[in-house]
Amino acid sequence: NTVTKAEFEELRKTVSQLADNIKELSEAQKRTEQAVAELAEAQKRTEQRIEELAQAQKRTEQRVEELAEAQKRTEQRVEELAEAQKETRMEVTRLDKALAELAEAQKRTEQRVEELAQAQKRTEEEIRKLTKGLEQTREQLGGLSDTVGYTLENEAYKALPQLLKRDYGLTVKGRLKRGYLTDTAGRHLEVNIIGEATKNGKKVMIIGEGKARLSKKEVDRFIDRRLKRLTPLFKEVFPLLVTHMISEPDVEEYARQKGIALYYSYDF
Repeated sequence: NTVTKAEFEELRKTVSQLADNIKELSEAQKRTEQAVAELAEAQKRTEQRIEELAQAQKRTEQRVEELAEAQKRTEQRVEELAEAQKETRMEVTRLDKALAELAEAQKRTEQRVEELAQAQKRTEEEIRKLTKGLEQTREQLGGLSDTVGYTLENEAYKALPQLLKRDYGLTVKGRLKRGYLTDTAGRHLEVNIIGEATKNGKKVMIIGEGKARLSKKEVDRFIDRRLKRLTPLFKEVFPLLVTHMISEPDVEEYARQKGIALYYSYDF
C-alpha cells in the first residue's frame, strides 16, 4: 500500500492533465453553447429570410403574371400595328398614284400658265398699242376741241362789242383778244377773252371764256379758276361766257345768278 514517489508524481501529472482537460471541456462547452445560440439566431434569420423570399416569390409570380398579360396585350397591339401598317402601305400606294396624277396635272397647269403668260404678253402689247392710239386720239380730240373753242372765241371777238354795247352799255376799247393776265399770286393765267371797256365813264375789265357745251360745273370752274384769281386786281370786272349749247335747261339761269353774262354762238 505504499505509494512511491514516482507513482505519486505520475498521479499528480494525471490529475493536472485531467484538470486541464476539464477546463478545456468547459471552454468547449461554453463555445458550443455560444455556437448553438448563434445557430439559433442564424436559424431565426434564415426563417425570416425564407419568409421574405416566399413573399418575393409571390410578388415575382404576380409580376410574371402581369408581364404575361402585358405580353399578350403587346402581341395584340403588334397585330393591330401590322394591320395598320398594311393599310398604311395601301394608302401610300394610293398617295403615290395621286401624287403622280398631281404631278401630271401640275405639268399641264404649268403649260397652261405659260400659254396664259404668252397671251398676257400679247394682251399687254395690244394694250400698249391701244394706249398709244388713245393718246393720239386724245391729242387729236384736244386739237379739235381747241379748234372748236378758238373758232367760237374768234367769232365772239368780232360780235361781242356790238352785243355788249346793246345789252349792257359797255363800250369796248380797242379789241377783244386771247392772252395772259397775272393773278393775285403773281402767276401767269391764260384767259380766253380779255378786253377793256367803259361804262358811264368807268373803266371795266372784260374777262370771259368760251365753252363748246356749257354746264353748271364749267360755270363754277370759271369762277374758281379765273374770276377769284383775277377780280381782286381790277376795280370792276365784267365776266362773260360764250357757248354753242348748254348741257342742262337751267345752266343759263345759273350763270346769270352768279353775275355772269352768257352768249350763244348763234347770237353772233
